[in-house]
Amino acid sequence: MKKHFVCGFVGLGLIGGSIARAMRRSHPGCDLLACDLNQDALSAAVSDGVINEAFPEIGPDFSRCDYIFLCAPVSENDKNLLLIQKYISPACILTDAGSVKTNIHQHIQKAGLENQFIGGHPMAGSERTGYWNSKALLLENAYYILTPCEKTPQKALTDFKDLISSLGAIPLILTSSQHDYVTAAVSHLPHVIAASLVNLIRESDSSDGIMKMIAAGGFKDITRIASSSPSMWQQICMTNRENILSLLDAYMKALSKVREQIRSSDGKQLYAFFDQARDYRDSFTDTSSGPIKKTYAINIEIADEPGALASIATILALHQISIKNIGITHNREQEDGVLKVEFYQESGIEKAIHVLSAKGYTVYPRN
Repeated sequence: MKKHFVCGFVGLGLIGGSIARAMRRSHPGCDLLACDLNQDALSAAVSDGVINEAFPEIGPDFSRCDYIFLCAPVSENDKNLLLIQKYISPACILTDAGSVKTNIHQHIQKAGLENQFIGGHPMAGSERTGYWNSKALLLENAYYILTPCEKTPQKALTDFKDLISSLGAIPLILTSSQHDYVTAAVSHLPHVIAASLVNLIRESDSSDGIMKMIAAGGFKDITRIASSSPSMWQQICMTNRENILSLLDAYMKALSKVREQIRSSDGKQLYAFFDQARDYRDSFTDTSSGPIKKTYAINIEIADEPGALASIATILALHQISIKNIGITHNREQEDGVLKVEFYQESGIEKAIHVLSAKGYTVYPRN
């Protein structure tokens, strides 16, 4: 990986802005260029010292880039790819930041850019959008999936992987088809299910809203992701349609199976159904034991530095705040903060926020 390089960003919203900030933090001497339709975002990025040069559209200056990140909405990347193709240097590594990979890989193949494209998907994000909500720590300890082409040179992949690691993220290499199937299962389908559950309650609730009133516990926790951007998830469902449909069919069969077990009062199979789900769920690295219930947790922005986690634990212990669970959050597509701290009681949240905020930490209640 070069010590000094030029990096261009096509789109400077939440993700593009966060990658640029992380780049500026980790490689202060690099030159960063950006174009975006939002001129206020570009002006703010230049004023912040994040971007060296800002442009209203893709142009010849991007031919100087060693790396170019396509960070506009997925629906715009096809058009931007055609524009950037006019100026991209043969030595430049081109990447994107979209949550669906097969479509962009198909367009890369048509454009004849397979030898210099590496798909990218930082598994980090927020319900907030725009450059003003971007932050370098958004990538800290987050999985960053890379989907190289068959023709991507090994050295280019190694260099780009090193660059992503230098930003504090955890690179994970998959094929584009693997990526889309995996994310359909663990991200896309759950969003469809969460939204359908919320709509079911909305349609089934009484006129006085009793269901809504008492849904603030486990139901709110398992449907939190339904608060995400409707536009973004509309695009994801349309671009990763086949994988989502396949998994949705499998899920509907699973629902039909458990429906029959409930109808026939098959206690043995029902027990196995919940027991297997519990065991597998509890094997996740960031989960606590027991059934789904209301969790009392906060997320905290911290740098990945020696002693950072211990400092948080010490501060809370000195103020007699009991911690139930603590750990780094790797997959933060809909989470704010790097460190998740879980408490036994709701009162621990307010006290911890007060204490940590006074120490200069940025803290987010986990809704």
